Amino acid sequence: MANFTPLSAAIGGALIGLSAVLLMLLTGRIAGISGIFGGLLNPDSRDRGWRIAFIAGLILAPLLAGWIGYGMPTPKLPASWTVIIAAGLLVGFGSRMGDGCTSGHGICGIARLSGRSIAATVIFMLTAVATVAVTRHMLGG
Repeated sequence: MANFTPLSAAIGGALIGLSAVLLMLLTGRIAGISGIFGGLLNPDSRDRGWRIAFIAGLILAPLLAGWIGYGMPTPKLPASWTVIIAAGLLVGFGSRMGDGCTSGHGICGIARLSGRSIAATVIFMLTAVATVAVTRHMLGG
């Protein structure tokens, strides 16, 4: 584990939790990325301002961090744009089908002791473990 950084991970987790709590307290909304983004795609949505600000912050914060000197590693992506696009569409479809994403269920839902969110997060984690096991140990990736 070359990137084991418990202090920065704890600080990052605390900031994520704080932002989720503040969003809930100030707007009454859950900080689920798929729901926030999905609301932007709804042409009848009247609450676009905070949604745009939230998504813009997700994009701009790491860019700003890189600009002021924090290292930003280049993610390893598949060579095929078809695979990248298909994966993105499947994740988006799964998030909508599951009525939420890992941020909405895993952070906000578990904090609210939602049985549905706890079950969804367990399924997310088991699927992730199985995917890593298959791709790393069975397919040699």
